[in-house]
Amino acid sequence: MKRSAKKHNQWQDHYTQRAKKERFPARSVYKLQEIQKKYNIIKKGDNVLDLGCAPGSWLLYSANLTGNMGQVIGIDLLPVTVTVPPNVRVYTNDILLMDDDFFKSLGTNYNVVISDMAPSTTGNKFVDSARSFDLCTTALSIAQMTLTTGGSFVCKIFQGEDFKTFTDSVHSVFKNYKIYKPKSSRKTSKEIYVIGFGKK
Repeated sequence: MKRSAKKHNQWQDHYTQRAKKERFPARSVYKLQEIQKKYNIIKKGDNVLDLGCAPGSWLLYSANLTGNMGQVIGIDLLPVTVTVPPNVRVYTNDILLMDDDFFKSLGTNYNVVISDMAPSTTGNKFVDSARSFDLCTTALSIAQMTLTTGGSFVCKIFQGEDFKTFTDSVHSVFKNYKIYKPKSSRKTSKEIYVIGFGKK
């Protein structure tokens, strides 16, 4: 048992060490990278809205994909302390409490909305999945308001009783959707990504 646990820790460290080497603040960047390689979500010149953007790995990766002609806007409860490129703007805010004026300031011309948000976990899988569902429902609502027609949506959710309800909601907003578990997700994690294509 100890030997297999050691191997598992080494597997986790592979992505952590790689992130440090490539100057990303967190290993989560490789989840978005896998999604990008498989589905080509973000393109040059795109406008991207990153919900739950701290500590900034998805911001940096997205900004590189969009290039200088694109723009990435990030929102998180926690401040982003890494240096971001000129085509990135970050707001410290609670998406559950944002008012209409803030949404108006964001605009409605986004090609992609991405969300790697997760609730503070309690250890109770039912509570954690319910909180994740609430965040994802909010993210989907924001995507509906801010995405252009034909836009895409990437959202992390903890699998639980509300999972099908959420995928059905995504399908009602987008022409198609996929469910994807990146290899870089920890194998013990209940997280999975729902990706919507072609906002109606």
